[in-house]
Amino acid sequence: MAIGVYYHDACLLHEIDVGHPERPERLEAVLSLLRSSRYADCVGWHEAPLVSRDDLELVHAGEYIDRLAGTAGRSRSWFDQDTQANAYTWEAAQRAAGAAVAAVDAAFSGQTRSFCAVRPPGHHAERDRAMGFCFLNNVAVAAAHAVARCGAGRVAIVDWDVHHGNGTQHIFEDRADVLYVSLHQSPHYPGTGSSVERGSGEGTGYTLNLALEAGAGDEEYIEAFDAHVIPTLQQYAPELILVSAGFDAHWRDPLAGMNVSFDGYHAMTQRLLSCAARSAGGRIVHLLEGGYDLSGLVEGMTAVADLLCDAADGKGAARNRDYR
Repeated sequence: MAIGVYYHDACLLHEIDVGHPERPERLEAVLSLLRSSRYADCVGWHEAPLVSRDDLELVHAGEYIDRLAGTAGRSRSWFDQDTQANAYTWEAAQRAAGAAVAAVDAAFSGQTRSFCAVRPPGHHAERDRAMGFCFLNNVAVAAAHAVARCGAGRVAIVDWDVHHGNGTQHIFEDRADVLYVSLHQSPHYPGTGSSVERGSGEGTGYTLNLALEAGAGDEEYIEAFDAHVIPTLQQYAPELILVSAGFDAHWRDPLAGMNVSFDGYHAMTQRLLSCAARSAGGRIVHLLEGGYDLSGLVEGMTAVADLLCDAADGKGAARNRDYR
């Protein structure tokens, strides 16, 4: 079975400023890889739809949604120093969240493995605030949709972006039906994600933050997965796994200080696929988050895409050997 890739051209039209690291070329690099002959036999392309207002309101405040919608057609709208909208940002954000929702629907209809090749990213977006290059929290919308519309009782979000997903944690920290696991550099932007943050109320124990020191690489990430992430997922037994797949922990990335390589992303993906097979019927959706060095982004994406395609055609192992 082919893996589903969700994308829309509108995601290339959002642009913050000349020279900004979250630029259209990031997505172009990912698309070029996924359209290459390496994956020609295992990728099924799907147009990312517009997300519905009802799905957005599962995680975002109505007044905030209205403010975002008001940026459409305006040349520049400022949310903070690093987070600006242009005339096309609102559609791009709606398509990014819509891709996540469509991939979740597909996961519960038999298309178990998908990748959302979208931007802007989402995991910093709070219920009522844009920040950190993010406007709509794509992975949070996807998780809430899985619970509210698909009947999922347990959804796990694994966030390996180098920055802590403050928005995702805050949206779900008082809920037990969504487990949030984050591996991130600390101290680092946005300053949240301490290991003592474990959730609140009914959600106590359903937030797991693994704050790693600058310089951590494949060995430290794999150790964290084996000692903490995988046992937690096995105990929780999610019916769906969502991955906030940022590639800014790569050793080449200019916005962080980690040392993850192809091997690290490959190992993390391999373990998550095993967990999905064990409790979620194989259902797993990856969503593009950060990653600001184009070579590092493509290397990390290759590690993920090889394994997602492995079940589709049985050639993943050969692709892995041919990478470098």
